[in-house]
Formats: sequence, structure tokens, C-alpha cells
Amino acid sequence: MVKKIIKMPDIGEGVAEAEIVEWHVKTGDVIAEDQLLAAVMTDKATVEVPSPVAGTVLQIGAEAGTVMAVGAMLVEIEVEGAGADDVPPPPPVQAAPPAPVKPTMPEKPVFSAVQPSSTIAHDKPLASPAVRALARELGVDLTQVQGSGPAGRITRDDLDHFTASGGSAHSSAYQRRDGTEQIKITGLRRKIAERMAKSSREVAHFSYVEEVDVTDLEILRSTLNASLAERRGKLTVLPFILRALVVALRDFPQMNALYDEEAQVLTRHQAAHIGMATQTPSGLMVPVLHHAEAMDLWAMAAEITRLAGAAREGVAKREELSGSTITVTSLGDLGGLVTTPVINQPEVAIIGVNRIAIRPQWQENQFVPRKMMNLSSSFDHRMVDGYEAAAFIRRIRQLLEVPATLFIEV
Repeated sequence: MVKKIIKMPDIGEGVAEAEIVEWHVKTGDVIAEDQLLAAVMTDKATVEVPSPVAGTVLQIGAEAGTVMAVGAMLVEIEVEGAGADDVPPPPPVQAAPPAPVKPTMPEKPVFSAVQPSSTIAHDKPLASPAVRALARELGVDLTQVQGSGPAGRITRDDLDHFTASGGSAHSSAYQRRDGTEQIKITGLRRKIAERMAKSSREVAHFSYVEEVDVTDLEILRSTLNASLAERRGKLTVLPFILRALVVALRDFPQMNALYDEEAQVLTRHQAAHIGMATQTPSGLMVPVLHHAEAMDLWAMAAEITRLAGAAREGVAKREELSGSTITVTSLGDLGGLVTTPVINQPEVAIIGVNRIAIRPQWQENQFVPRKMMNLSSSFDHRMVDGYEAAAFIRRIRQLLEVPATLFIEV
């Protein structure tokens, strides 16, 4: 019998370290070749690391939540036969977030720029069949239980804690509640926190809000869906907004740019690679609609749906989660009236979309009901002046309010 040390693999793209999100094995486990050892996460994506050998796990390199350098000991395994002590693992494979639940895609993909808490809400709580069965036996509604596992997964300990503290599906609405809960911030949630703090700390944010009348746009969208939905797919308002953004960027290339603070260089891009801040069961991700300038409305709609689905199911490729030059964020029907989105550094602008609502507008000598939507956008004041930001958003407004101009080439 010999001991083999499996090292943290080189995941590529210049990544020097990765965080252990979840262990699939523990000390003493007998494992087979190619069995998954752990899920590890970089700035780009979560990947699964398989074992290159069969044997018994002697020790693991660190606890979940630990950031390890490439080449550090991931796990030590005792195997039969002789050979080198150090064994590199097979190339890691793209992984879904731990214990994923395949979501039902809504008609309108929901995008979000901010995840306000350290826990993640699910339509269907993440829990193993055994935990679900015990919850049914105890009469506990799992939607009321706080999950402490990866991606908010509910464990047996969470369920025991809930019932021990008096929690029940039949608890009184006025029941006294005591105690606290500490949740270690790991994985994607920690990466989101680090990125948001870095952007807020280093970027000179300012926001600009513009009201847009989308009544005529909604008429056009409804007309296109009525005649072409079966053949070409149904359109939401988002592809129209992205089209307006693409057209506006032609006149405002400063917005479609990345700022390298260290080198003091601003790189403007002719291609529109639009990031879409997307809420997933694991937290905020930003899949990228590459070369949006070359897509029509239906191509955009199909790609938005595909990317949003891949991000939520945790199967988006690394190249689909990188390379954005400007980002769009929307809370859909929860969009409120005004938001102040945080810039996706090193970009210099982010376009925030608020919900559509019918509001009275004064026309000639009377108030009339119109479908109105606010654009709440943020800019990096180091690279973008206030006047330029206002002119840019007003150009998007003009295009959306006269939607025929979205398709006129000058």
C-alpha cells in the first residue's frame, strides 16, 4: 500500500488559487477512480475535481471555505501497488452548484444586480430526500428553515435546530423567538461580497435616472408576438432594451469600455459584449451576451434564455461568464421605481432596468395613462462625466420611445 497526494489542479486562465466549496468525500471513505473529490471555485466558475486513483481517503487538505493555492495538497489517498507519491488529478470538469435543483424557467428571465442577504431564497428549498422525509414526518415547512449548507442547502442539523427552537409548520404567528445564527460566508457569496466591496471602494460611482415611455414599444412587442411567436419565439422587453443599448453605444463608445486603473488605460470596444446580472440558486452571476451588435431581437431573446438557464443550473462555461464590456441589470417585476446598481468592474457603466407601470402623463390638455419605465444606471465618474451619462441614457430613451428607430440604419 502506498500514499498518494492529490494536488489542487491548475484550472487555467492564470488562476493561482481556488476555494473549496464542498467536499464529496471524508477521511476513511473508500473511493473509486474518477469519483468526485470536491467542488472548488475560482473567480470564474465552480468546477468538480475527480480522483485519478481508487483507494482510501487518509486526510483532506482543508475545510470547506478555505482558499488553497494551485499545487497545494487537496487530499491524501492510500492505494494498492507502488508508484509516485504525488499524483496530479485529471482535469477538473465544469460543475453545477452543489446539490443543484433544476429550476423552472420563468417567461421573463429575472436579472439582479444585488443579492441583499447572505442566504439564498429558493422556490423549492434545497434538501436531501432524507431531510425532506423527516420534515414531512415532523410537520415542518422547509421554506421556513434556514439552510447552512452550500447554496443554502438544508441539512439534518438545520432541521434539528429549527425544531429544537420551537419551529413548526403550525407555529403561532406571534410565537416568541430567541437565539441567533452565524453563517460562514463562503463560495460564490463571498466572491460576490468581495467584488461589490472592491467596486464600491475603488470606483467613483454616480447614478442617473431617466423615465421612459414604453407604451408604443409594448404595442410593437405585442404585435410581433401575436404574429411571430410560434415561428420565431416570444419576445420580452429585454431584447428591445439591449438593441437600444447597442445602437446608442455607436455614438457613445466611452460607455463600452474597460478601465485598467493600474495601467491608467481605458480600452474602448467596438463589439458589444453585454453582461446580464443574473440571480441563481448559488448567488449572483453575470453571463455574457457576446457580440450583441450582430443579433436581431429573436437571436437575443434565445441567447438570453439559454445563458440565464445555464447560469441557474450551474452549467455555464467559463467563457460565457467573462468578457463583458457593459452590464445590464433588472429585477423584473420586482424592479421598483429606482435602483442604484453597482458597476461590474472594470467596466465603466451599468444599465439598470426598473419595472413597467401605468402612470398618468400630461399630453396637450389632459392626463393620459401611459406605460412608463425608469432606467436607473450607474457610471464611473473617473471616466464618464455627468453630462455624457445623461446624454447616453436619453439617447436610449429616444430609441425606446420611437421603436421603429431601433431598426433604421443611418
